[in-house]
Amino acid sequence: MANWNDPQPRSGFGASPGLGGQVGTRASYDAGLRRHMLSIYNYMASGVLLSGIVAMLFANSGFAAQIMGTPLWWVIALAPLGFVFGMSFGANRMSTTTLQGLFWGFCVVMGLSLSTIFLVFTSQSIASTFFATAAAFAGLSLVGYTTKKDLSGMGSFMIMGLIGILVAMLINLFMQSTVLQMAISALGVLIFAGLTAYDTQRLKHQYYELAGTDFAGKAIVLGALSLYLDFINMFQFLLSFMGQRD
Repeated sequence: MANWNDPQPRSGFGASPGLGGQVGTRASYDAGLRRHMLSIYNYMASGVLLSGIVAMLFANSGFAAQIMGTPLWWVIALAPLGFVFGMSFGANRMSTTTLQGLFWGFCVVMGLSLSTIFLVFTSQSIASTFFATAAAFAGLSLVGYTTKKDLSGMGSFMIMGLIGILVAMLINLFMQSTVLQMAISALGVLIFAGLTAYDTQRLKHQYYELAGTDFAGKAIVLGALSLYLDFINMFQFLLSFMGQRD
């Protein structure tokens, strides 16, 4: 997960910074925050939709089955990771337009890598898992947006858990344990559920620092990337846990 500026909430809202660095009313701040978060969700939802369409078309074309297990498949599978690192660590040097282009490119490549789920799982289980994930994501994001509790501690714990899961997944490449795979999937769902609430709160607090700055537009794209990863990973772990195979 990318972890850029992570400002903490400020106490007191007697005067909140508005766009352009001007001091505005609480109402203007709230309106700006809603627009900011809505832009993030629009990018994120559009990205998920694009990836889904690309995955379905690539699987139905027959190309996904042809390259599955070949060296080309590993290139496609690892390419999204390169996009994530490039966007996260190169954002300061990029223009907002370049970052947006990379985000859409990432969604396309991610769609290609996700195409194999249509070769492994039934369409019905993919659809039901997707809607279950969407409902859970909406609820968890709402919790992260509305809660007054500071979730930064939970976020740090979840990131540590994510590292543990990655290690377990590498180990299971050699062990091929069904029990361990089920445990990884269950823990993965819980970890990305927690990260969804944490990232939503983090992005909400981040707006306080970035409103009116040159980085605000980039923060929208990076925020969408963060929530996209939470959603897609929660969906994949949930699918491997409860999906029906062909």
